[in-house]
Amino acid sequence: MSAAVVFDSAGTLLSTYRVAKDICHKKLLPGIETTTLTYSSPDRILIVLPVHSRDLMTAPSESLLSDYLVKHEIGFGISCMRKITTSEEIGDILYTDRRCTTGDLQECIRNVWSVCKEETMMTLNSGAILNMARNGIEFTVTAGGWPFEGAKETISALHRMGVPTFIASGDRVAKLEKMADHLGIPRDRVYGVATPTVKAQIVTDLRREYDKVLMIGDGINDLLAMQNADVAILTIQQPGERPEALYKEADHVIRCVSEVVPIVKELLAGQCICDRDTCGASYKR
Repeated sequence: MSAAVVFDSAGTLLSTYRVAKDICHKKLLPGIETTTLTYSSPDRILIVLPVHSRDLMTAPSESLLSDYLVKHEIGFGISCMRKITTSEEIGDILYTDRRCTTGDLQECIRNVWSVCKEETMMTLNSGAILNMARNGIEFTVTAGGWPFEGAKETISALHRMGVPTFIASGDRVAKLEKMADHLGIPRDRVYGVATPTVKAQIVTDLRREYDKVLMIGDGINDLLAMQNADVAILTIQQPGERPEALYKEADHVIRCVSEVVPIVKELLAGQCICDRDTCGASYKR
């Protein structure tokens, strides 16, 4: 039997700290779950921006973020959204916003730097949450991530078993590839800026190549991919509340990424581990 394992990144392989800045109320929201914040309104869209943090920190804080993005020809990637919206519609709002300043995003970056400064191996992603009904940027966001203890060893153990590993994440490709290099995952198995629909399609495509595909995620943006997988694993190693729908969909709920290894071993040995196609049972909290 052949098997493949697909990991989300933030909160699954990486311990992650996120912060958002509420533009309208000029309030910093430390430790917030940005995907949950995005999904709380059908008009919100979470985008990632390929900005270099240190370059952005040198920009005048009072200048408009939209002007900075246009001047430096910075594109965007769509991380998650509830309603189908075209890139053109998103770009029209992002590049013409007149409320959000570079200082709003700089504040998020400084906060993440102060919290994560002790980490030796860290990725940093910045972006924004647009509100299509309000025609503007509603939040700026920054996230810092570093590998969970045991993440690298888990990937190595799976590879020794002959099980390929993949990353499907809404984070930027460049940052994911840096982390994949550290963890030992080939770059051609890294899928970045992946919306929930894209994640689900990745799992579906892999099921045509492998007998069993396992999806490991921790957030609502992983739900569709978990539904498409042969075995869905919810990891709660990252602290925080999660929608009940994730627990209902999960065949396994784990508290440490290393618990993936014995699950895969049992699957390869032909034992029942709640493969939904053959068993129908599942482990819940």
